[in-house]
Amino acid sequence: MRATTKIALYAAPLALTGYGVVRNVGKLDDVYGPGFDWQLAHFLGLAGFVLFVPLVLGLRAMLPAGAVREVATGAALFGLVTSMVQFAVDIVQGFLAADKAELRSRQHDFSDLPGVQAVIYDFGPLFFFVGLVLMGVLAARARLLPWWSPALLLMAVLLPIVSLDLMPLTGVLTLVALLPLTRERVPAPVS
Repeated sequence: MRATTKIALYAAPLALTGYGVVRNVGKLDDVYGPGFDWQLAHFLGLAGFVLFVPLVLGLRAMLPAGAVREVATGAALFGLVTSMVQFAVDIVQGFLAADKAELRSRQHDFSDLPGVQAVIYDFGPLFFFVGLVLMGVLAARARLLPWWSPALLLMAVLLPIVSLDLMPLTGVLTLVALLPLTRERVPAPVS
């Protein structure tokens, strides 16, 4: 495993965990919106999605070639791009908004643009999670991951659908599911 892939394997899920933790702590005062906690959470989320790019590409390089690998990689990367756009826009809107009401207004102005709600918010980010789970299945089939890793990845990606408050657990479960990729591989003996 390349060093950049290994760093991303740890850093990307931990950044998403950080996003979830800061978001949950920020919501405790019922004022979560523009401000330090909002920006910190969104910077951590954006960093996590950016860091998943070398992880997805590194995992792609480890998987056997084939159409399913390419579709899974493409889906994951597309979902990452839409997630990065969403978080970058949220950061900019957070800087520009004076209060929660103005933030919501700015968010609606952006999401009301044709196609934005569907692509950037509703469906686009899901492609990352579907692609990542599919890559996990391919890695398990190639014996790069144990059988339970794809199941753990699936559980991890379903948690935010239940509630974004579960995002810290999503990051932790993703890390645990992918951690076996870091183990040393012993080449098969030559007969």
